[in-house]
Amino acid sequence: MPHRTPGARDNPLRRDADRTRARLHVAFLLACLLAVICGAAVGRTAWTDAGRAAEETARHRHSVTAVTVGRTTYLAGTGPGARPVPVARATWRDGFHRVHTATVSVPAATRNGDTVHVRVDDNGNAAADPPGTSDIALNALGLAAGAAALIVLTAGAAICVRLRSVDARSGRAWESEWESVEPRWSGRLRPGQEAGDD
Repeated sequence: MPHRTPGARDNPLRRDADRTRARLHVAFLLACLLAVICGAAVGRTAWTDAGRAAEETARHRHSVTAVTVGRTTYLAGTGPGARPVPVARATWRDGFHRVHTATVSVPAATRNGDTVHVRVDDNGNAAADPPGTSDIALNALGLAAGAAALIVLTAGAAICVRLRSVDARSGRAWESEWESVEPRWSGRLRPGQEAGDD
């Protein structure tokens, strides 16, 4: 063990491996702090970008009045456990008086010939609503959590590999040192040693 000038906090039983382990634990804590900072930055960027994109999309969405030309049917929801979505064929005119017909979402009690409001784009085609605040927030939160988890898992894996290496080296050092100390401590003779030999 290299000679170190004893200080107020030095412990003669503390080995280099112990100091390395302590540094690795501090490095992992710093990696967790970095993960939180990076996750917050990614989440904020995603929130800002998605908010701007939603505002831009909203500028190009318009509501028009359409008339249903078929009976209401149901489409399966988009996710597990989602409710079926009522839809019907409907027709409408855009700002240039062109006629459009498409299957659109409608209220559940809609009948053939009822009027419904349809969201359309600048070309008069049926279009989805821009993402809402909750969708944007969930997306930003997911990206933030993903970025933070990636950093923590990467740092954790690297530090775990390093700790295994330190433990293996420390174990070999202990075995080597114990081989030289154990015969004297226990009073047993080593192979090839006779009584009175040192």
